[in-house]
Amino acid sequence: MGQKINPVGLRLGIVRGWDSNWYGGKTFADKLVEDEKIRKYVAARIPKGSISKVIIERTLKRITLTINTARPGVVIGKGGQEVDKIKEELKKITGKDVQINIFEIKRPEIDAKLIGETIAQQLQARISFRRAMKQAIASAMRVGAQGIKLKLSGRLGGAEMARSEGYKEGRIPLHTLRADIDYAISEALTVYGKIGIKVWVFKGEVYGKRDLSPNANMGLQSTAADSRGNDRRGGRDEDGGRGRGRGRGRNENGGDNAGGGRGGNNNNRGGNNNNRGGGNKGGKR
Repeated sequence: MGQKINPVGLRLGIVRGWDSNWYGGKTFADKLVEDEKIRKYVAARIPKGSISKVIIERTLKRITLTINTARPGVVIGKGGQEVDKIKEELKKITGKDVQINIFEIKRPEIDAKLIGETIAQQLQARISFRRAMKQAIASAMRVGAQGIKLKLSGRLGGAEMARSEGYKEGRIPLHTLRADIDYAISEALTVYGKIGIKVWVFKGEVYGKRDLSPNANMGLQSTAADSRGNDRRGGRDEDGGRGRGRGRGRNENGGDNAGGGRGGNNNNRGGNNNNRGGGNKGGKR
């Protein structure tokens, strides 16, 4: 069943939280329909906003929206005008005060919804579907995804007979409930008809209990991206040595280590090299 079911729905309450957070009671159905209207309105109002999802919270007199977007400037508008217009329109639709929070997605390359939309835009611009898929996979793996799978269905390349074609790289453990897997569906409206796009992105396994309250894990994305960036590029350590990477480091006597070897006293590679390294240039021996 793990191969068939929606990976997001299967993990609700385990590693994923809900996009709608409220108690419905007898008006549950009405509120559910209203949530769908709100999401459709926001998506139609800002088609170029790169919006991944809209989290909705309700109290008795107020509705709070958290819009996750890769382009917050487009959503906010000049001087906040766009947000104010959206608030007024939603107030007319719902009859309640509306508060809007904007959250910036730091790594859109590993957001399944945004990957699908990007591929759809490329297909509509008549770019080769294989090229679009391979570019999306390469970008996701470069940014830090542990696995990604894409599947396109329809009249690919304008063929007379519809077919499905997919690419995969890394791991997608659909049966592992602690695996944080993002999944989304998009559609490309080409001159030959619709092409369906399915995207699975494996971001890593979650150990321990995760806080599933709305927006609780929003900051983790940027933090993880920053730490990976430091690991990959190599920040400076407290002694002035360079971190991971094959660049030059400085030894403790001020000599220049040209070997690019591993550091002795540094947990990262490079700086404070006492053990391994090339010849010492200058400094004390």
